Amino acid sequence: GGIITGKPPVSITQITPIARLTTEYNVFVLPASSPFNTMKDVVEALKKDPGSVKWGGGSRGSTEHIAAAMLAREVGVDAAKINYVPFRGGGEAVAAILGGNVTVGGSGYSEFQQYIESGKMKAIAVTAGQRVKGIDKIPTLKEQGIDVEIGNWRGVYGAAGITAEQRAALTDMIVKATKSKAWQDALVKNNWTSALLTGKEFDSFVDKDFSGLRATMVRAGM
Repeated sequence: GGIITGKPPVSITQITPIARLTTEYNVFVLPASSPFNTMKDVVEALKKDPGSVKWGGGSRGSTEHIAAAMLAREVGVDAAKINYVPFRGGGEAVAAILGGNVTVGGSGYSEFQQYIESGKMKAIAVTAGQRVKGIDKIPTLKEQGIDVEIGNWRGVYGAAGITAEQRAALTDMIVKATKSKAWQDALVKNNWTSALLTGKEFDSFVDKDFSGLRATMVRAGM
């Protein structure tokens, strides 16, 4: 998203994809003091007055920004009219949510975990296709009648210009590492969803992901 909006002189297409490792889905939360309790409440307010709902999250073009735009489109609201407030870091976003300065916040679960568990935030939706193990008390958008699914995938890239043999060796090393107990423990601890993908399948996934994001961002006026 940042590459599409910022148009930097360097691009992800110049480096060598090795493997997609995980997907972390976005969680939408409300401050405990919010008069809203569900995503349905948020959607009703959004339909009445799109500008009245302040969405807080990462930079323009982040997955939570795109998820909010996709959600708006799905419920019949012009995605270009959403009131999105970008923050430079998770700390700023958390402070804004807890202070009630935004209506609803979005980020990875790990960013909000301690506040959800302590009751300072109400988790109202996750952007996964089905409930996520470990946080399965949080309903998906899909089961609430909103056909939106988006994950923030993380992967490993190699330097530009490495040989096919070097890429294959790095890929084998990464795949081997994902089978270790330490990695499996990390998945559980961080509520990451394993999403291993390598080779041409990873190449195709990235191309498809970029084109889909770009189309959504154009419609949302990003």
